[in-house]
Amino acid sequence: MAESPLGILSALPEEMTHLGDVLEPAGDVAIAGFRFRPGRIDGHAVVLAEAGVGKVATALVGSLLLDRFGCRAMIFSGVAGRLDDELAIGDIVIADELIQHDYGAMVGGRLTPYHPGVPPIGESLQSPGFRLDPRLRQAIADAIADLQLPAFEGVGGSARASRISFGRILSGDQFVNCAAMRDRLVRDFNGQAVEMEGGALAQVCERFDTGCVVVRCLSDLAGEDSHIDFAAFLLGAANAAAIVVRRLVPVLAAQARSMPR
Repeated sequence: MAESPLGILSALPEEMTHLGDVLEPAGDVAIAGFRFRPGRIDGHAVVLAEAGVGKVATALVGSLLLDRFGCRAMIFSGVAGRLDDELAIGDIVIADELIQHDYGAMVGGRLTPYHPGVPPIGESLQSPGFRLDPRLRQAIADAIADLQLPAFEGVGGSARASRISFGRILSGDQFVNCAAMRDRLVRDFNGQAVEMEGGALAQVCERFDTGCVVVRCLSDLAGEDSHIDFAAFLLGAANAAAIVVRRLVPVLAAQARSMPR
């Protein structure tokens, strides 16, 4: 029986650079203008895909990976904006909960979040988030317990060790370049990071009953200067996230082997 591959997505080419460099390729496949790169990383079957930015693109590419390539576990590698003041640019957040912060009902000028796919009418009876399976969370924690990341050179040129933590990541179809919106997201959702894809991948994986892990390195502070910080720290943050993802490939590959084809 052929080994079920692990699907690895990123939004931007910079986010896929490190993983692409260590891929043992088996021939690219093009579908709907997207490039899929089957191969092996550290001996494990994977398919790399650059989805582009936003929830719709990610849901489309994630669905293709699950349906066309038979992926039985999924991981997203990339960067995000910081929401939690306890974190810094260069720190890693692994999502133990993903919330689409722009899905729900506008009531009295404020958004009431709903679980994506549930009609946003009436009382919200289901949690709006997608939670990481506790057993997978523990396996991830064990895998990264001794991982030492290279020093990250952040704002002002000072280098510091990147920290890795689990947290709530928010997803929405906006690049947050606004302190007012950042503060609202903190107030309404108490998230650690904000990005544009992870919650959509989690929604797709829920339908396929497949594990989904989102790894983000913080590239900016989600404020007025985010466009400057993002450009400055994108590649370094993307590479840091990819180092963590590479450590997690055996964990997700084991889950992929346990899933029925």
